[in-house]
Amino acid sequence: MSEHQKQIIQQLTALIASPSISSTDPSWDQGNRGVIELLAGWLSALGFATEIMDVSPDGRKANLIATLGTGPGGLVLAGHTDTVPFDEGLWQSDPLQLAERDNRLYGLGSTDMKGFFPLAIAAASAFTGTSLQQPLIILATADEESSMNGARALAAAGRPRARAAIVGEPTSLVPVRLHKGIMMEAIRISGHSGHSSNPALGINALDVMHDVITELKVFRGQLASRYSNAAFEVAFPTINLGCLHGGDSPNRICGSSELHFDLRLTPDADSAGVREELHQRLRAAAIQHGAGVELHSLVQPVPAFEQAADSALVQLAERLTGHRATAAAYATEAPFLQQMGMETIVMGPGSIDRAHQPDEYLELEQIEPCVALLKQCIAHYCL
Repeated sequence: MSEHQKQIIQQLTALIASPSISSTDPSWDQGNRGVIELLAGWLSALGFATEIMDVSPDGRKANLIATLGTGPGGLVLAGHTDTVPFDEGLWQSDPLQLAERDNRLYGLGSTDMKGFFPLAIAAASAFTGTSLQQPLIILATADEESSMNGARALAAAGRPRARAAIVGEPTSLVPVRLHKGIMMEAIRISGHSGHSSNPALGINALDVMHDVITELKVFRGQLASRYSNAAFEVAFPTINLGCLHGGDSPNRICGSSELHFDLRLTPDADSAGVREELHQRLRAAAIQHGAGVELHSLVQPVPAFEQAADSALVQLAERLTGHRATAAAYATEAPFLQQMGMETIVMGPGSIDRAHQPDEYLELEQIEPCVALLKQCIAHYCL
């Protein structure tokens, strides 16, 4: 193993050993400050100007903007530093200790997506003695796996700015130029409880929810016909009915019920318009029973993303990789970078199929091709 590869593995070992889980469940949620400070130290040593931006008031959650060179253009290499929660009992090795076996690097975040940072740093190190014509920016964010508050904070601040941005999520080094957005919503039905011996004594919130779910399923079919997009493997918007709560006793009319679901729209759809139409349809279904209904967002929505197929960045990525840019069903931070005026794609090492799974791993064979690809992109945009 070369010294170059040893340094990559040493850095990934340190990143994985620094826990940075983000979750909507407070019992799991952690800060990412330790990861940010590791990255800042390594990049400062290479000559990058580093800025740590607090995302939470206590500073436990933070972004890093590391810049080499100056100018109005250049390239952003972006990634998130947080991971999802884990069940250690399902892992063959400690999730927070990097383990190498079968030509793979196992550890929480090895693919999604702490593994991207040592490779980006390795690519950047080839240019530290070079006078860049445009800046190279390495961007590390907080809370992508939960609220995306890190990326939202950057978009609100309007920085960093560059000509192009690559989000290093795991795509097996195939460029992704569009993905679906996601909304996570709760429908709350307010009925009226009473003794089950006489249905007229109350309004059963589960009966109302039955009609609401029927309306959701009808709407789901209509969205599929309106906003189909053949670029996606699942070529239409989806509504997943995730969990249902309601009632407290079989001999009591259910007074309230709540359904949680997600809605993933293609870029063709107007998310605000779709949500408003949904709200009106649910109200109509509930009013027939005399019940109340509320549509409540569980998290802030993530917009769908699309980078034009004929854009310079997409064409460069297709030429360098030999792969036509594709679409993804999952959401990323790409739309927030695009909002700042940068051409943006998603492209990074490892497979998304290993993300959020026990025994997550990054293939060793992805390391050198990724570093070489990033060097080519840096040379194109920064030299």
